[in-house]
Amino acid sequence: MENEVIDLSLIDSAKNNQIYDTTYHIIEKLKLTEQTSHIINSLVLLSITVIALLAIDWLTRRFLLAISTKFILKTKTQVDDFLVNNKVLEKLAHLAPIIIADILLPIVFAGYPNWLNAISKGVDVILILTVLQVVNAILKTLKDILRLQKSFVDKPLDSYLQVAQIFLMFVAGTFIFSILTGKSPISFLVSLGAASAILMLVFKDTILGFVASIQVSANDSVRVGDWIEMQKYGADGTVLQITLNNVKIQNFDKTVVTIPTHTLLTDSFKNYRGMQESGGRRIKRAINIKISTIRYLKEDEIQNLRSIHLLKSFIDERQEEINTYNKTHAVDQSNLVNGRRMTNIGLFRAYVTKYAQQNKNIHKEFTLMVRQMPPTENGLPLELYMFTNSTVWEEYEDTVSNMFDHLFAAIKYFDLEVFELPASDDIRQLLQRQQQ
Repeated sequence: MENEVIDLSLIDSAKNNQIYDTTYHIIEKLKLTEQTSHIINSLVLLSITVIALLAIDWLTRRFLLAISTKFILKTKTQVDDFLVNNKVLEKLAHLAPIIIADILLPIVFAGYPNWLNAISKGVDVILILTVLQVVNAILKTLKDILRLQKSFVDKPLDSYLQVAQIFLMFVAGTFIFSILTGKSPISFLVSLGAASAILMLVFKDTILGFVASIQVSANDSVRVGDWIEMQKYGADGTVLQITLNNVKIQNFDKTVVTIPTHTLLTDSFKNYRGMQESGGRRIKRAINIKISTIRYLKEDEIQNLRSIHLLKSFIDERQEEINTYNKTHAVDQSNLVNGRRMTNIGLFRAYVTKYAQQNKNIHKEFTLMVRQMPPTENGLPLELYMFTNSTVWEEYEDTVSNMFDHLFAAIKYFDLEVFELPASDDIRQLLQRQQQ
């Protein structure tokens, strides 16, 4: 400050400031040079201003902020709690000393206009950044409030928030550029237009994510909380968050996979929301029957199977139907191939169907059938195609396991075998037969 040459006209202008003029005349009584008096005067006023700003900041945070926070936390509504959690009040409290500083600094540096110009610009920039933080905190609070609404629970609010934040940062950057350069914001926007190609390259992923977020939301293809599967990225779990650039998915093994948002448009994925909303989850699993064990049943075997409660009425009806057909067509029953007869695989298929129909965990309004698939080298697949009445993973697996536990144990009563590759017992029995 000592080396700065002060314009006398500016000093006269500074003297016209009442506060500055009063303190200056007090210091002037010390018989100092005019320039030294101005330096000391500015330092004294600066010290007083700094102490005043620190006191205001302390009082604001210590009393007003603390009291309002305690009052908000005691209320029953959750909305005002979000104001505290997102530090809206705390950021608002910082505005008071900055605004007061912007008012007092022209008084403090009235004798040093060059310094005042630079310092005022700095304070204005800090003010804009603080306002930006306040608005960001308010937007986060708004996002949390919308999360409480059922219509917004599954919407990509994080993406919308990030878009708003980018827009606010752009506006704030424009104003800061205008303050620092003293040029109109329009000139800054014109220069951005010239550099649009570079900006498109730098923000390519952001732009793609922004477009993807809008389309995902408009098409309602993915929501927060959906169970999706993308094998290409090793994702198979619940969508935790949809942001502007990424989608966060928690797999069922508790690992978290992050994939680019725009891949939801460019790559295929499976969404299980439809299954969850329908109230039923599909069972599509087969039992491979050993083909060599499939045969016609003898009369005594049929009578023995009539003791199975689920099959009694079915066997009676089918037996009457078969007898009527064979009698009508005068079938020669000396050969089992002639006419119609019951088979062990047919009765087992009927038993599985009846068993599924009376199972309380199987959905009765959806497709329910037991069908034969084309035979393969692994036997004849007897497929169960039906739906459970619960979409909860644990309940679904429990229902499927209980059904197949029972069916694997029951299949032997139909003199059928499940196909499996030769085991050590099979080879041992074969060797024993050869030795005999």
